[in-house]
Amino acid sequence: MAARELRAVFSRLRRTLREKGQAASGLTPSQTAVLSRLITDGPASASALAAAERVRPQSMAATLAVLEGHGLVVRRPDPGDGRRQLVGLSETGLSWIADSRRAREEWLARAFQEDFTEVERATVLAALSLLDRLNRR
Repeated sequence: MAARELRAVFSRLRRTLREKGQAASGLTPSQTAVLSRLITDGPASASALAAAERVRPQSMAATLAVLEGHGLVVRRPDPGDGRRQLVGLSETGLSWIADSRRAREEWLARAFQEDFTEVERATVLAALSLLDRLNRR
């Protein structure tokens, strides 16, 4: 029962944080997932992104078209194979990610400060070290 509740709480918190980061952008979860993958893994081909996100190449092409339209990603020739193109984050995309992270952190900090007592905040912080140990398992 504890495992189920823990998973449910983390899923809801993750969803809320995702929504706070996306709120002003108008991007879909699929579009933000691609941006997150690019910041984590670096530039990739459209087919590699489709495989990593487990979507059809046509769906990835549509997602990338929207991201390109917003100026969040750019295509560049693959230095290892001039016939291919790699998709990477643009300066605007990097800025969007930084702004999204800042919005999520500000929301979390404000909620943590406003909705929890000092004792509750200390309890949550203590629990975080235990959860981190679980994560390292």
